[in-house]
Amino acid sequence: MLLRMVYYLLLIPYYLLLIPYYLFPITYSLLLKTGIMDSIRISIVQTDIVWENKQENLRLLHEKLQSLRGTTEIVVLPEMFSTGFSMQSNMLAETNSGETITTLKQWASLFQVAICGSYITVDNGRYYNRAFFLTPEGEEFYYDKRHLFRMGREAEYFSAGDERLIIPYRGWNICLLVCYDLRFPVWSRNVANQYDLLIYVANWPIPRRLAWDTLLRARALENQCYVCGVNRVGIDGYHLKYNGGSKIYSALGEEAASVPDETEGIATATLHLTALHQFREKFPVWKDADEFQLRHS
Repeated sequence: MLLRMVYYLLLIPYYLLLIPYYLFPITYSLLLKTGIMDSIRISIVQTDIVWENKQENLRLLHEKLQSLRGTTEIVVLPEMFSTGFSMQSNMLAETNSGETITTLKQWASLFQVAICGSYITVDNGRYYNRAFFLTPEGEEFYYDKRHLFRMGREAEYFSAGDERLIIPYRGWNICLLVCYDLRFPVWSRNVANQYDLLIYVANWPIPRRLAWDTLLRARALENQCYVCGVNRVGIDGYHLKYNGGSKIYSALGEEAASVPDETEGIATATLHLTALHQFREKFPVWKDADEFQLRHS
């Protein structure tokens, strides 16, 4: 009898070790059903853009997505990824049901990734530099660029948006903005931690790279969130040169992933929601933020 009791007592540590083994699949299954992911992988695609050639840019993107299959949950492209930063809006614009978005929705489902970037669209007779976030589940989210680049005469060819977008995706809240929006911190202000991840898609030329590098990190620090910025490389149809600077920053302003300057490439980082929440609780500067109201001109 005594030996039997000792035997069972010795088995207790063994069974304790088995608990995580059986518990994890149950927990993971629940996460899949609820769509919540504490850790999420995001890939930044730094690429050249073939000027005003949608079909070729889509073909090149398809190759990149094939290489990312099963390795990431979100793929981020540069601004106007299918045409470059062209002012030929009347010639290049599509609707949300056009070839570009239709193709990307199919690929989001095929490769099981969310895809975001921006493209030229027409809506009710107006042209927009429209950012998109397309999920593998078939959800579509759109944001029209608020701040149009005055020095590039963007406002002469495009209309400005007036609504900021917060995307709920797998337990994360994501804010998607476009290029020149980066210079305007009030527009991106993370009031009461409305979002966890801030994404900027851009065509940001070399002469202004210092502003890109400085402001991208600043947005992570001031908003206590992850920040992802994707810029292109190469030369566009207006002879402007781009050298990249695509990066992902943590809420501490630490670099989580980057693609080397002057090169086409992809970098992936894993972001952790629980760690972000713990940092905000430990260092709650957001509670002392100033209140304000936005007025649209």
